[in-house]
Amino acid sequence: MKYNIYTIALLFGTLFFMSCKKEIKEEKAPLRPVSYQEVGFVNGGATRTFSGTANTDKVINLSFRSTGIITEFNLKLGQTVQKGQLLAKLDNVQSRLNHENSLSSLNSAESQMNTAKLSKDRIRLLFEKGSTSLSDYEAAKNSYKTAVESYESAKRSVAIQEEQIRYGYLYAPEHGVIAQVNAEIDENVSIGQNIAVLNAGTDMEIALGLPENVINLIKENKEVIIHFSSLQDKMFTGKITEVSPSINSSTSTYPVRVKIMNPSQEIKSGMAANVTFDFGNKQTNVKTLVVPAKSVGEDAQGNFVFILEENGNKTFAKKQPITLGKLTSEGFAITKGLSAGQKIAVAGLQTLLDGQEVKLQ
Repeated sequence: MKYNIYTIALLFGTLFFMSCKKEIKEEKAPLRPVSYQEVGFVNGGATRTFSGTANTDKVINLSFRSTGIITEFNLKLGQTVQKGQLLAKLDNVQSRLNHENSLSSLNSAESQMNTAKLSKDRIRLLFEKGSTSLSDYEAAKNSYKTAVESYESAKRSVAIQEEQIRYGYLYAPEHGVIAQVNAEIDENVSIGQNIAVLNAGTDMEIALGLPENVINLIKENKEVIIHFSSLQDKMFTGKITEVSPSINSSTSTYPVRVKIMNPSQEIKSGMAANVTFDFGNKQTNVKTLVVPAKSVGEDAQGNFVFILEENGNKTFAKKQPITLGKLTSEGFAITKGLSAGQKIAVAGLQTLLDGQEVKLQ
């Protein structure tokens, strides 16, 4: 009987704790951004797409030409500024002290110059009356000349120190918008330290890097097509304005700049862009599909890529088995499993799952 009572009590206790257990709400994880590229043909196929970043054509890093503590700070993100507007000011303690010392030196030099002039004039009169020698008169003239030179030097020193004080004031060099703020009031800053970034350009451009196998196909003024992952269903046209003749050692690509010909206020600095180049003018009979080597994965079933399929407003990563051909300078040739124009993931294959919802970037 005692055993049955303990059993019943344990059962009721278990039911009680189960009924009080809080429901765990599953939080939806944010969508994983995925870099992609369209499948194209080897040896200059019809089109190739590369990713880049949007920026204004003139970006100015703002800094002081002096050291000190910021006592006035009129900078905010997104703020529109006019050329010549005061943006920030330093305490300028050292510069003001040096200026006061230079003024004191100037006053002393001026007094010595006036004294030397009076002495020279007095000795000249005595020399004209024959009361002093020529050597005394020449010495007086030399003393006056030295005093004048010291006075001029002191004047230049004052001007330099006044310029140093002006270095403690930061004015907007151009009209523009503050894109980045890197300092705060009461902060001690040094010469050349970046405290803000000013977007002063009127045009928007895309900065991107191209591999060596296509850089010789790129020419200035060539037109391209631009898409932004954050601006769905909108297409922009661009024109190549700059092509670097040397490689960037940190990215192993050649820097290229593309001017957006039909800009929109929706395009913000820092937005990821996909620039499509048309190489259809290159004559070739080769029609072999190619994908970047970094986009190809391998498991127990063989090689695969992740195709990015769009379904309405959603994009899903689908694991697609492929058959590889030869490894070319542009990547792996594909003999089976893909078709031209398909979008594939080009990074982070180890963390992608078949059927996972992603966000294109």
